[in-house]
Amino acid sequence: MVPLPNAQVTVRAPAKVNLLLEVGPRRDDGFHDLVTVFQALSLYEEVTAAPAAEFSVTVEGVDGTDVADVPLDGTNLALRAARLLAERGGVDEAVALHVRKGVPVAGGMAGGSADAAAALVACDALWGLHAGLDALAELGAELGSDVPFGLHGRTAVGTGRGTRLAPVLTDATFSWVLVPGARGLSTPAVYAECDRLRAAGQVPAPTAQAGDESRLRAVEAALRSGDPAQLGAALANDLQAPACSLAPELAGTLAAGCAAGALAGVVSGSGPTVALLAASAAEAERIAGELAAELPGGARVRTATGPVPGARVLEAVAVPGHRRDGGGR
Repeated sequence: MVPLPNAQVTVRAPAKVNLLLEVGPRRDDGFHDLVTVFQALSLYEEVTAAPAAEFSVTVEGVDGTDVADVPLDGTNLALRAARLLAERGGVDEAVALHVRKGVPVAGGMAGGSADAAAALVACDALWGLHAGLDALAELGAELGSDVPFGLHGRTAVGTGRGTRLAPVLTDATFSWVLVPGARGLSTPAVYAECDRLRAAGQVPAPTAQAGDESRLRAVEAALRSGDPAQLGAALANDLQAPACSLAPELAGTLAAGCAAGALAGVVSGSGPTVALLAASAAEAERIAGELAAELPGGARVRTATGPVPGARVLEAVAVPGHRRDGGGR
């Protein structure tokens, strides 16, 4: 198959926040069983895939997103996704990927996973594979725990490593203020700190495998009610204490957000982004403005709403006569 440079597909995928993140004990394989509730937010990554002579990726930041630490080699998650789909789909065509990042890098909001989800959808469309969402999600799970949710979006309960998803239906829209940390946090380092704090008895023992579903039920009930105050009271993250241990300034950000009028705050995933729940979109804008004026690096404060859909095609430009059978090896 000869690459056609004027054929391209652009896909948008959302960031996520964990409304609940319960972390089980460390397993023999090094992972932890999770019970989590994801919500997709209106901060987005966009990935454009176009046929090329070889696989490559370029990255640009939007809305002030710093992309200096995003890898451009074979470790880039979007590039890994494209190569994996080509291998499994029997495609002999390479792609050039261009990523426009609007999600904080290494911020606990699954920006890299959103890139992978968007790349899977873009390449599936470009190559005409029609793999289907479930098949793409299976591939995504091989790349990272948050990738399947990036494909599905909206609100869902995740179990196992977070890859087994069950949708949570809600008619409500929730408003958020997002405060990226001044420095990124390594997800493995935060999990290791969680294990250390638990072994030292400094944080509670894990509940994700203990059969206690009270926190999960509280979040689900709040989502069904649509009451932001009820949801704020139910927010919980077992990785918050470890993240704050490694980056103590996060506790100050959480306190500042609540003092500014947020209903509640939580560290998103493994951090260091702090997600603050507001009573309304107008309140979110007011709180964001106040924090932007008070916090160091306040220009990075953003607002978002959720839930939103998962990875979706924004634009597809095909050249007449471009072969769409996926090629073969």
